[in-house]
Amino acid sequence: MLNLQRTLNRPINFSGIGLHSGTIANVSIKPQEQNTGIVFVRTDLKENNVILANYQNVSASTLCTTISNSNRNSVSTVEHLLAALYITGVDNALIEINNIEVPIMDGSSLDFVELINKVGTKEQKSERKVLSVNQKHKLKIDNKFISIEPNNDGLVVDFKLNYKNPTIGSQRNIIDFSKDDLKDVYSSRTFCLYEDIEKIKKLGFAKGGSLKNAVVVQDYKVLNEGGLRNKLEFVNHKILDLAGDFLLSGFRINGKITSIEGGHNLSINFLSKMFNEISIERESLIDRVKSTKTVIQKLPNQIAVNS
Repeated sequence: MLNLQRTLNRPINFSGIGLHSGTIANVSIKPQEQNTGIVFVRTDLKENNVILANYQNVSASTLCTTISNSNRNSVSTVEHLLAALYITGVDNALIEINNIEVPIMDGSSLDFVELINKVGTKEQKSERKVLSVNQKHKLKIDNKFISIEPNNDGLVVDFKLNYKNPTIGSQRNIIDFSKDDLKDVYSSRTFCLYEDIEKIKKLGFAKGGSLKNAVVVQDYKVLNEGGLRNKLEFVNHKILDLAGDFLLSGFRINGKITSIEGGHNLSINFLSKMFNEISIERESLIDRVKSTKTVIQKLPNQIAVNS
């Protein structure tokens, strides 16, 4: 059976505060035609309000992923919603939003996944767009590293993080998105260190942040009531972010990703580098095919002359 594209059965609606902007946004996610991908529309703007969810449209990747169109109209903190679409198998959706930032909800993708599962999804006629890498691609920036290598059985992510904070410490998890129960991934919340909050706010971020939408860690304790949702919540949230960022590739990915100390900036830069390398590889393959065809076309005449 073909692996067909999917969209929502019917629209879903939600609202909430933006983690960084501190403003309220109303969002409606609607079914979309096949082969259209994920498209954001800023309904608070009368024109130039369409923003395609693509890595080439990423305009900022500090503490969140922001996408913009050519008129510099943007939507930020798209990663958790995109991760939910990846996990639930939605390839095509129209996302109408009346503000600059996707609501943070509880800091994870849990609410988004539950809303999508409630309405369900449906198959479309076109085959799903899948990227299967046939060679290893890698990128290192300072102490941060990411790579992808061939894997024909879907997306596998091996993620490692290492914090000096004793509560977070060193964590590693390997998630197979085709086979594993993903609840611990999509329910894992964004997090920060208590001592970094004022620094983040001085930079103009986290205006809507609270213990309701982020895990806050101070020395040896988690400040949130109830503690962590799972013992690997920190690294699981990093895997969630990565899944959301990789949906910006425009493809479902067949490959094994290894990431060490990764984040939004590393993932977006890696996508750009990977597609550039794939483009060069494809052009080289086309040149080799053309060269082979030329040899084949000339060969009969050479044989005729030699005989």
